[in-house]
Amino acid sequence: MVAPEQPVFYYDLGSPQCYLVAETIMAGLPVVPEWEPVLGRNFDRPTVNREDIERQATALHLQPIRWPTAWPGDTEQAMLAATYAKRIGRAVAFSLAAFRQTFAGGRDLTDENTILIAGAACEMHPTALRKGIELASTRTALQTATRRAQDCGATTLPAIQVADTVYAGLEAIDDATMYFER
Repeated sequence: MVAPEQPVFYYDLGSPQCYLVAETIMAGLPVVPEWEPVLGRNFDRPTVNREDIERQATALHLQPIRWPTAWPGDTEQAMLAATYAKRIGRAVAFSLAAFRQTFAGGRDLTDENTILIAGAACEMHPTALRKGIELASTRTALQTATRRAQDCGATTLPAIQVADTVYAGLEAIDDATMYFER
């Protein structure tokens, strides 16, 4: 039997839609995805209806959404941190912690302390995380991942790539699941 294709989940920590998909993707897909942080500013940004996001979070039994006062903000530092976390095997833990700090805790993702708290939640030392963010190789990895997502056809986030097909938006999990069920 051939192993199924591993999906790739492209996300930006500043996107509430990505947060909702991140909270459900591990249980929603029949194959564990690779988590790939990308710079959301390089993709189309769908209009965010806060009430819809809050309703969807409630329907998913997540903590109530608490919007950061500085949202939306520039997520580049946070995405560098997520990229570094991926390089050391902590992409999922760090990203979920950062999403939760932002959308369940109402903390500003542009504040270094929010990034460091998310890192501490998955046992990343603050000094190591700061240095990891500053590495040229981390910046290059984030840029490469962003280009790879665009090259595969992702135009908006969240996006899930399975083989040569990209599924986007809040329906991405359901659509990607259908790929595995055929």
